[in-house]
Amino acid sequence: MSGGPSRILVTGGSGFIAGVLIRQLLAQGWQVHTTVRDLKREPALRQALGVGASDQLRCFAADLMADAGWAEAAAGCSHMAHVASPLPVGVPRDANDLITPARDGALRALKASRDAGVRRVVMTSSVAAISYGHGPGDHHFTEDDWTRLETPGIPPYVQSKTVAERAARDWVAREGGGLEFCTVNPSVVLGPVASADYSASVVIVQSLLRGKIPALPHIGFGIVDVRDVAELHWRALTAPGMADERFIACGGFLWLREIAAILRAELGEQARKVPTLNMPDWAVRLLAKVSPTVRAAASELGTARHQDSSHARAVLGWVPRPPREAIVQTARDLIALGVI
Repeated sequence: MSGGPSRILVTGGSGFIAGVLIRQLLAQGWQVHTTVRDLKREPALRQALGVGASDQLRCFAADLMADAGWAEAAAGCSHMAHVASPLPVGVPRDANDLITPARDGALRALKASRDAGVRRVVMTSSVAAISYGHGPGDHHFTEDDWTRLETPGIPPYVQSKTVAERAARDWVAREGGGLEFCTVNPSVVLGPVASADYSASVVIVQSLLRGKIPALPHIGFGIVDVRDVAELHWRALTAPGMADERFIACGGFLWLREIAAILRAELGEQARKVPTLNMPDWAVRLLAKVSPTVRAAASELGTARHQDSSHARAVLGWVPRPPREAIVQTARDLIALGVI
């Protein structure tokens, strides 16, 4: 898009991805509005972002489940990055506990943006909206793929990201007017951890380092560095012709045993609690009968979901870091923060 830095609303400013994106935008001279659920968190957020009392950043109280504050947050903005979305550590009993705020929050942010005259919205979705419900095995996914919600056993988080992105795209097509809308769909996001208030995705590395996973089930994930996710948002915010675009953000797929091996190789004694044994599939299925968390893992056994980020590379010139770098940086920061 033409012109220099503008004013942007980044929702969920205290989040893992949003924090890195806000730092990048401020460094480039953007005026940034951001939302927090409670303005009592503003001093801690400003400290974490390293901006102090700078008027380059303004904080607004707004919740995904309430209308209050959204119009004020979007006022005067030309762009919005909708990053805020619920990401639980555990598995909720009711999928609607995630689906409702993810969907309704996206629609609130979109309506506020349209009414404020925002020209472009980049929404953080997930590969969860792309690569589930296709059965076990080895799969390769692109932006043309969608999660099949009709498949039994789709996890609540996956449902929430799929429903929210579908609802957002439908709303923009129906009521968005001239609003340009696209999504960034990251895989598991790791990388630098600035504080103990970190994303649930980081818990994977934390659990391995703490020895909370006694043996390694045959599951795996696509991995991407949070710095690269933030950069992809920035590129989508500023490049021409982004209407209806969708960009997978993934640096590569790794099995959990490969992640554990990287931690042991790079961290030595600091990774002494990282498991070395593989957990047989039958043991995972047995534990799944009593643990909802293990039950979610059991549905992933042996399934490789390779998410192809070549579209982002070709259209936006985006080049992600290797997953190994994101994994090791996550681990070192967790150790430095004393949360291991």
